[in-house]
Amino acid sequence: MNKKIKNLPIGISDFESIINEGYLYIDKTQHLYNLISSGKYYFLSRPRRFGKSLLISTLYNIFRGKKDLFKGLYIYESDYEWEEYPVVRLDFNGISNNTPDILKESIEGYLRDIGEGYGIELKNRGKIKEVFKELATKIGDKTGKDIVFLIDEYDKPIIDHLGKGEEELKIADKNREILKEFYGTLKTGELGGITRFVFITGITKFSKVSIFSELNNLTDLTMEEDNSEILGITEEEIDKYLTPYVEYFCNEKGIECNELREELRNYYNGYRFSSKDVRVYNPFSLFSALRSRNIKNYWFETGTPTFLINLIEEGNIYIPEYEDYEVSSSQFSVYELDRLSPLPLMFQSGYLTIKDYNAEDDLYVLSYPNKEVRVSFTESILTRLYLGDGESKHKKIRSKLNRGEVEEAIEIIKSVFSEIPYTLMKKKKLDEADFHILFYLIVSSSGVGIKSEILTSEGRIDALIETRDRYYIIEFKCNQDSSKAIEQIKEKKYYEPYKNRGKEIVLIGINFSTKERNISDYKVEVL
Repeated sequence: MNKKIKNLPIGISDFESIINEGYLYIDKTQHLYNLISSGKYYFLSRPRRFGKSLLISTLYNIFRGKKDLFKGLYIYESDYEWEEYPVVRLDFNGISNNTPDILKESIEGYLRDIGEGYGIELKNRGKIKEVFKELATKIGDKTGKDIVFLIDEYDKPIIDHLGKGEEELKIADKNREILKEFYGTLKTGELGGITRFVFITGITKFSKVSIFSELNNLTDLTMEEDNSEILGITEEEIDKYLTPYVEYFCNEKGIECNELREELRNYYNGYRFSSKDVRVYNPFSLFSALRSRNIKNYWFETGTPTFLINLIEEGNIYIPEYEDYEVSSSQFSVYELDRLSPLPLMFQSGYLTIKDYNAEDDLYVLSYPNKEVRVSFTESILTRLYLGDGESKHKKIRSKLNRGEVEEAIEIIKSVFSEIPYTLMKKKKLDEADFHILFYLIVSSSGVGIKSEILTSEGRIDALIETRDRYYIIEFKCNQDSSKAIEQIKEKKYYEPYKNRGKEIVLIGINFSTKERNISDYKVEVL
């Protein structure tokens, strides 16, 4: 990286280290000032690697009164009074949760360590609720001040055990009961009288964990318009903080900066967390791309959570619908562990985001936030549910379609079908919808933009692929003839909305054979 600009804080979530060691910090302290000034109990859900731990660390340093660390930032210039408060900070990333007993022991040990930091010896043993109350009470008595409670990744002891079978689900449920008792201590009747501020982060919003049922004065910031930019990076913040990094990237690679910005936008932008049309970049992916001067998948390097793929498989969901899925506001909540719905989990964990909002009907349209997520997620589903340990050459499909080499692209798709182990195919008892899903996954995971079931005035297009120079209009048949598919496209005039747009229109009819478990024939016509 250019020595004239600051290093990017990739994987660094300690605010003090970022400031003291000269890393770049994108100022989010106006949001924190507003929260501290206007309320007391907060919860925020955001996807992994979105800066939740750094937010907690920033709050910690604010409440510890470390004003000098904030020189040049919004809160430093504000009227904030910088009073020092005692802080009880718990990071569930560092708390073991393999079994309920281990979780209780680990939380209790964590609390005792905090007590030692304040020179306090805790007498209670075994009941973490009582240990927690004793810790807070003694800290309050010793300092004479109200306490700040900061809890990071509250739901990790639950999430870690999902999608791993019945026994692990039982552990998740028991861990939830432990957390319910623990978080319930924060309610007004227990510690409310000595509480200055509470901030809790997580990925999901499970019911019956007490921070939502008993702690009913907890403000959920997750979908609040005023806090839609509290994490993530906006276009304006790229202009303000990251222009030198973009220019360095452009100069080294010899590309135009407006082209690079568009590519970064396609890959890493698009996360929208409220009805307000504000979209943000994934900070981890954006920083990683700017540091390495290479646009690729970064967020997905740790893989898609097993429990999400299991839920998708068990729910028999038509995956292409994720490109344009309508939900009401009530569907964003996650409820019972044994009756989880993939859609709210996919939104909360960052695999889907808000594409549009209809205020009149209170309906949200969900879709993949960007190319990084869409390509990596569909490839993960393709590999897990269909290819097993097999390798695939499907990445070449993108270049073939970009060059208009349709027959070559379809032959690659056929070869991917043939790579799928017979045992997996047999289990699925493939029908027409299964073939549609598999075709969608193969094409989407190659990096090509594909949409399914596009409504027109005359009917519904099975699939539409758009490249720089072409529209591919595709109709599927099953155990019939591809000529009938072409005839349907022409009869219904599916191509009409795409005429006079300056792109070539290619009609493709594809027939699947359930006997052959593959594409049996296809026809291609240029309009």
